[in-house]
Amino acid sequence: MSDKMEVYYFSPTGGTKKVSDIFAAAVGKDVVWHDLGDKQMLTEQPQGELIIVTAPVFAGRIPSVVREKIKTLAGEGKKAVTIAVYGNRAYEDALLEMNDILKQAGFTVIAAAAFVAQHSIVPEVGTGRPDAEDIKEIRAFAEAVKNSTSAENIHVPGNRPYKPEMKVAAAPLSLSSCTACGVCAKICPTDAIAAAEGKMVTDVSKCILCMACVHACPLQARILPPPLQEKTDNMLAAFRDIRNKNEVFF
Repeated sequence: MSDKMEVYYFSPTGGTKKVSDIFAAAVGKDVVWHDLGDKQMLTEQPQGELIIVTAPVFAGRIPSVVREKIKTLAGEGKKAVTIAVYGNRAYEDALLEMNDILKQAGFTVIAAAAFVAQHSIVPEVGTGRPDAEDIKEIRAFAEAVKNSTSAENIHVPGNRPYKPEMKVAAAPLSLSSCTACGVCAKICPTDAIAAAEGKMVTDVSKCILCMACVHACPLQARILPPPLQEKTDNMLAAFRDIRNKNEVFF
């Protein structure tokens, strides 16, 4: 493999970027980073020999932001690695979806992995992950990728058709402490947030519940609507004391 690789990542709350950083450092190549959360459409096609795509798992799927942008990449026979980062519940069809898109775009997916990170909506699930044990496993996966001579597509778990995308008629809202500084609107990958009459207003039809705005708010003035937060807390309560595993595929 060449000494350069390109990493395409979407990390609205930091977990996916953390996994990506650990992986990239362990591979030890010069890295060109592409933030799929950037509102600008991708214009430059991948030049590196090895392409990495990392994405969080949203209810068993990859986010629409990731899906639509990686569809524009031209594989031209380049090798790719996919990494799904999930919040300790399940990754379901996410890896399969990523692999299908990249293969259709002309990439050869030589390896894939699902790694656990702290849940973005219920941080008590997967707290502190990736931890020391996870880091060892990410590094071992990176080492295996670095030494791989594979030129064939791999198989990963999942189902076709993919499970339906998460659709929730709700979005994060601003508390009275919000100063309308605009940080949330700037970081929102789908342009769902805008200032209106001195307040930050969210278009529910555009929001993908990525939690980027909540994570980025300097005053912690963005929250999920309490009924939705409570519902999600209860739904994921069973996963608070479970340590789900990382999985790799070659």
